[in-house]
Amino acid sequence: METDDVRQTLEALIAARGLSFAGVSQLLGKNPSYVQQFLRRGSPKRLDERDRRLLAQFFGVSEQQLGAPADTAPPPPRRIPGPHHQTSQRHTPQRSSSARGLPSRMRLIPRLAVGASAGAGALPDHEAPLAEIAFDEAWLRRLGAGSDAVTMIQVEGDSMAPTLSDGDDILVAMPTDGPARRRDGIHVLRMDDALIVKRLAFRPDGRLSVTSDNTLYPSYPDVAPDSVHVVGRVIWAGRRV
Repeated sequence: METDDVRQTLEALIAARGLSFAGVSQLLGKNPSYVQQFLRRGSPKRLDERDRRLLAQFFGVSEQQLGAPADTAPPPPRRIPGPHHQTSQRHTPQRSSSARGLPSRMRLIPRLAVGASAGAGALPDHEAPLAEIAFDEAWLRRLGAGSDAVTMIQVEGDSMAPTLSDGDDILVAMPTDGPARRRDGIHVLRMDDALIVKRLAFRPDGRLSVTSDNTLYPSYPDVAPDSVHVVGRVIWAGRRV
């Protein structure tokens, strides 16, 4: 597929889900202008393999639609366990509820397939899509999601116990404006190309405190803000009884 066609395809996918360029950039762990520069300025000239795979999984399309060679085989699904607090995210498109026969007040939330660990977990980018779950739009707004992109993640591990337990489902809101991301609370973070779930506090001096609720696991009271990328804030958790 020609590069211009790839850009048109990606822009159409983003618009169909009502996302911002900055929000999709954030999903990839890039600076907020990354996607806009790719679409508008042609920089980079093409998506790298990792970004292309993540976007294809997130939007539920083939990698060929985003510029992969025609003979590129889809990666086999696999699960990478983490020793501490890991999440399994499933990438599926967040289609409009009306297109699926649901009331217009419902929003379809994808379960994503990117692992997040509270330990030294790697970023597993080979997971296959799982499902979409419908949530009431007004309820999501009361939780503080607003128009942010929201994803569902399953927690594995106990480093955030008792607040989050192994097997809990959590909703993660991925805002696009800086002030919202600076709210204290439980966040999904990217550090050293790994995703982790921790309690985050913003100190008056601009430094960060990254904390495990389970005292058996380490916390980091003095972290440089440029070493942490905030992916999103945990706004809800549910578990099986």
